[in-house]
Amino acid sequence: MSDRIVEWAKELQSLAQAGLWYGQGDFDKERYRRIREISAEMMAEQTDLPLDKVKDLFCDGIGYQTPKVGTRAAIFQDGKILLVCERNGKWTLPGGWCDYNLSPAENTVKEVKEEAGLDVEIDRVIAVQDRDKHNKPQYAYKVVNIVYLCRALGGSFAQNLETTDSRYFSEDCLPLLDEDKFNAEQIGMCFAAYKATNWAVQFD
Repeated sequence: MSDRIVEWAKELQSLAQAGLWYGQGDFDKERYRRIREISAEMMAEQTDLPLDKVKDLFCDGIGYQTPKVGTRAAIFQDGKILLVCERNGKWTLPGGWCDYNLSPAENTVKEVKEEAGLDVEIDRVIAVQDRDKHNKPQYAYKVVNIVYLCRALGGSFAQNLETTDSRYFSEDCLPLLDEDKFNAEQIGMCFAAYKATNWAVQFD
């Protein structure tokens, strides 16, 4: 039931945001604003987050609501995959939100440089995933993640604002993962793509 309430809150928020964008009358917009407030209150109740924080994350968009886009890079060396350690002590593939002025591929190259210090070239797409189908807990907004197989061209790691370390790991010896971003099953998918001669892009 908890997951259903979260989904209802997300749908109400989406409808309210569209209504605020396309609505004409002041009275209608007032009602849409209240629906948006109710959706935030529902989300805060289910997640135990402060209402103000939920409103910042959940009710800050304008226009027709669409998913956020994130990108991740799978980089291999000697049969091992590159992971970066975030400041929370957990590990994940380098990547992040797609900047408004970059294509997903350009964004991936940028994120790898920032988080792992490497210059990379993209070989192919591994997967296009609906985050909620693979990672928990659910976010207050929809996310589409694009995972790329990349090849390192050079560079070296330097500590930065986001990551504290960068290392290669074998599939059977992974560190503590930040599973709300990328889990062991998804890393297994990356290994399979790396080993495949003809990889079929995975998608939801």
